[in-house]
Amino acid sequence: MLPAVVRQRSASSLPFILTRSLATEHVSSPLPDLPLVPPQKYPQKTTKPRLYPHPRTAEYNPNSTLPKLPPRFGRNQLLPVSSSTRALLESIVDRFDAPIRYAFAYGSGVFEQDGYVASSPAEALVGPGAPMLDFMFAVTHPAHFHSINMHQNPSHYPLHARMLGSSYVSKVEEMGPGVWFNAYVPVNGVMIKYGVTTIDNLCSDLLNWRTLYLAGRMHKPLRIIKDDARVRLTQQVNLTSAIRAALLTLPEEFSEVELFERIAGISYTGDPRMMLPAENRGKVGNIVRKQSPQFKELYHRLVPSCAFGSSEETSIEFMLTRNSLEMGKIVRYPATLQSFKGIVSAGIGKSLRYSSAKIGKWWSGS
Repeated sequence: MLPAVVRQRSASSLPFILTRSLATEHVSSPLPDLPLVPPQKYPQKTTKPRLYPHPRTAEYNPNSTLPKLPPRFGRNQLLPVSSSTRALLESIVDRFDAPIRYAFAYGSGVFEQDGYVASSPAEALVGPGAPMLDFMFAVTHPAHFHSINMHQNPSHYPLHARMLGSSYVSKVEEMGPGVWFNAYVPVNGVMIKYGVTTIDNLCSDLLNWRTLYLAGRMHKPLRIIKDDARVRLTQQVNLTSAIRAALLTLPEEFSEVELFERIAGISYTGDPRMMLPAENRGKVGNIVRKQSPQFKELYHRLVPSCAFGSSEETSIEFMLTRNSLEMGKIVRYPATLQSFKGIVSAGIGKSLRYSSAKIGKWWSGS
């Protein structure tokens, strides 16, 4: 019986042997080497709502910024100050969490003027009767800046501005020369006033003298705290335009002081504060007398490049003669509107305090 059983098992295993043989032959057949393909991962469905905000893809715009300038370009704009003043100015700007693209400090708190007497730079900044430190911040998105700044420094803004929010502040900022001021703000032991504008508004005024409110301030010495290539380029154009305008209104022979006074006085042409008891009447002379070295550093490299050709000189001189009054009109409206905006941005209390200080300077300059 044993042989029969063996034969029966052999017969029943024949299909299995045949199948295994065919499978073995199929695997062992020569095939070209193929790269291993990893298994594809299909996106899983999320349970988030359809309106869930996803981050937008960053878009590169090569014309949006000016990334680099020659190393020595605009070096006349980098005016030195004492180490203590520089450290104080930088520490004040560093206190702000909101993004600032370009920042400078200006006025009698940074560079000495007649009428302010102190025995040392530290006393000039923090001593009795010390002037308020003036800053200007240029930002990319004003509503974003004011939103962050309101959260960090709510006391810088009047109550109504905090209640109405950053959108309201940015809308008021756009009016007139495009600046919002916060005044009488104590920071790092000193009193400061800072204006906020946009990079686009600043560069537009530097190039086109749209209002001369910002461009005029930047005709005079200032200390750059945060630099920007686009602003440095347009500021060089602004300084050159100031020299050319001043040269065409001066006689054939003039002194260095007369040139600087004419440049410093451009932004005060038509300013209502100079006609009312709201500003020191000798302000231009006070600035130039004490800041003559800074004016010289700012302009002396640019003067040789401002020569006119005969036809160009005739056309520009005709334009300036026709529009001496026109420059006054350019300054008058935005300067007047900005004065009224000060009541909105600073509040009634700070506005009265600021006006009283200006009236005092007006009497002292009589």
